[in-house]
Amino acid sequence: MTRALGLDLGARRIGVALSDSGGVLATPYEVVERTGDRGRDHARVAALVDETGAEVVVVGLPLSLDGTVGPAARAVLEEVEELRATLGVEVVTWDERLSTVEAERSLRAAGVRRGRHRRIVDQVAATVILQSWLDAGRPHEPRE
Repeated sequence: MTRALGLDLGARRIGVALSDSGGVLATPYEVVERTGDRGRDHARVAALVDETGAEVVVVGLPLSLDGTVGPAARAVLEEVEELRATLGVEVVTWDERLSTVEAERSLRAAGVRRGRHRRIVDQVAATVILQSWLDAGRPHEPRE
């Protein structure tokens, strides 16, 4: 199996999760604060790919609740194309509907105070996205 990096692309932060080398378990890894320079942000993601030995990057795709591609998903798809040109590894998208809701619920259940949520919810959302992709058998051509 190969290692996978999961990304939750937000306007202010990029949540990052990492799979184990067996491709079974996703864990929170890091939060990349957006700098306002997408090229610099992508260079940081590329450094994380190198640092972790990831061979695939799974990016959460925020489809509308009815499964259609709305403005948020179009923006992510545009950024995914830039990542594909930058990273040098396979970049796939994965339906992330409700991943942030699930992440918030998990943090509340774990007793994490509301004020700390903002710092770690992006990591947890990335973990939810990556774990879902792993559980689905690591498909290479997810629905876009």
